[in-house]
Amino acid sequence: MEIKVKTMSEWQQEGKEPEILFWVGSAGSFDERAKKITREFVNILNFCRIDFGVLGTEESASGDVAKRSGNEFLFQMQALMNIQVLNSYKINRIVTTCPHDYNTIKNEYKSLGGVYEVYHHTEFISELIKSNKLNLNEIYNDAIITYHDPCYLGRGNNIYKSPRELLRNSGAKISEMKRFKNKSFCCGAGGAQMFKEPEKGNQDININRTKEALDTLGFNLNKLDTNFKKKRKIIATGCPFCNTMLTDGIKNQNKESEVEVLDIVEIISKAKKDFL
Repeated sequence: MEIKVKTMSEWQQEGKEPEILFWVGSAGSFDERAKKITREFVNILNFCRIDFGVLGTEESASGDVAKRSGNEFLFQMQALMNIQVLNSYKINRIVTTCPHDYNTIKNEYKSLGGVYEVYHHTEFISELIKSNKLNLNEIYNDAIITYHDPCYLGRGNNIYKSPRELLRNSGAKISEMKRFKNKSFCCGAGGAQMFKEPEKGNQDININRTKEALDTLGFNLNKLDTNFKKKRKIIATGCPFCNTMLTDGIKNQNKESEVEVLDIVEIISKAKKDFL
């Protein structure tokens, strides 16, 4: 399928307004792994014939990293610049694949004059399924999947239901980690930690979380089980930063040939039915 993306400027020139603005985010724009997540979400939007726009070169960093690292002045500069652009297009509904941007735009732009309906892509895809715009094949019913709750999605904004509903709609049976939902554990990237070396300690946060995920997938119990070896094993998440940290953790544990780290949208894109 040909990927079609129009900027808000192009929509404006046509005298039309799209249903949503897709906020791509810094990771989704520049990180090679996160770009794949961006493409799969756009693929679903095109498949469901959703009119959407992007800001393109008018989109700047949301300010999340600046704020988390303590640079309030830079955050406000970035936020105000984005708000000016968003308001100029009279943006109402925003969807993003990044919980960091989701949290920042939804909760921290308000006091600066940016008030919008903001959705995480798992919430929006759930809407598409409920409105029968998207149906799924249960192609993951033989996979072992555990889901990692991103901090800014789960504990930050209490979104636990839609990601798990989507996984179950794909046929997946979810094996929950010991620490999940509001008791979940960070991947190690939150609070701008993604961009600095970790403090001294006994174990890096992402390694700790990855080992918990591997235990949940059954690696400690099923080393000699031939059926276990044949099954597809997946760590699912809904954040490009979590994806990077957990992927690095899998490499550290030498499991990259046995375990996949996938964004939920990648799972859903593969499971979608070609005909409704």
